[in-house]
Amino acid sequence: MTEVYNSTMQLELFGTVPIYMGFLIQILFALVLGGLVGFDRELKMKAAGFKTNIMICLGATIYTSIAFLNLKGASPVIDPNRVSAQIVSGIGFLGAGAIIQGRGGIIGLTTAATIWVVAAIGYTVGSGYPIIASIFSLSVLVTLRLINPVSILSEKKKDFKYYHLEFLSYGNVTQLALEILSTENIQLNHIEDKPLKPESAEQITSMYITAHPRAFERILPKMKEIIRIKKINHSVLDNEFDVSKQGSSHV
Repeated sequence: MTEVYNSTMQLELFGTVPIYMGFLIQILFALVLGGLVGFDRELKMKAAGFKTNIMICLGATIYTSIAFLNLKGASPVIDPNRVSAQIVSGIGFLGAGAIIQGRGGIIGLTTAATIWVVAAIGYTVGSGYPIIASIFSLSVLVTLRLINPVSILSEKKKDFKYYHLEFLSYGNVTQLALEILSTENIQLNHIEDKPLKPESAEQITSMYITAHPRAFERILPKMKEIIRIKKINHSVLDNEFDVSKQGSSHV
């Protein structure tokens, strides 16, 4: 234990620092980087949100840091990369729990992939490379936030179709649904909310939209991942007349 008090560690950018200072820096980076990704997921009301992503990143950092600490004075045949292999295996079970397969298809794949990547960010911090981990976090945020405009550029107006979306939710989720639509090139023609029963917390939301089929395929899993939505029905409409009489607006 005395050796630990006097130990140092190498951290990217910071150089050689006392062991406790190094742990503090790693923990702070894990909290910030995991929190940035988690905040994005929290805004979209995903099951793995702010606290979950922080804990994943922090946990991977701690496991890796302690593994490197235990290597001091140990046999040179010990391979610290075995720790990363165990983290990948363990986080796989957590990610699998975020994936749900139902009649409407598979949802939660992006959440599971984000969990997997956040663990990798934590491992990078724990390995002594907080700046590289910051770059990884930035790339994750760019992917989650900015990749949709690239897809939208390839979608032609003549291929758009008319859709009717109806979902049952616990409480009002209209604003969140509109935020999901705003990330895509989608026209909202009409939206209506009403309680399932008088004074009931459950609500039925009906939406008429005009969208490219690929855009619709992208938003549908996002809608299903909203934890307060219990059930979604959707259909393709034959023509614009079914929805245009309700008025028109753009999201």
